[in-house]
Amino acid sequence: MANTRSAKKRLRRDHRQTQVNRDRRSSVRSFLKKVETAIVGGDANAARQAFLQAQSVMMRGVGKGIFKRNTAARMLSRLSARIKALNS
Repeated sequence: MANTRSAKKRLRRDHRQTQVNRDRRSSVRSFLKKVETAIVGGDANAARQAFLQAQSVMMRGVGKGIFKRNTAARMLSRLSARIKALNS
């Protein structure tokens, strides 16, 4: 348990930031789920539109430190390949 005043404040700040990060991560996952749903449904146009939104949100998450850059790139690359496969 924190003993000093500054440590107690740091705990409060950490708790708030943890909540913010959890919400951001959840939002990104929701956007990725929309892309997955469109891919499974076979709708290439909807998947492409959802992918563009997911890409924007994912890169914003990278900027905020929620995901590492390479992790985001890998996820988006795999989704993009699956969307391209729908067209062929």
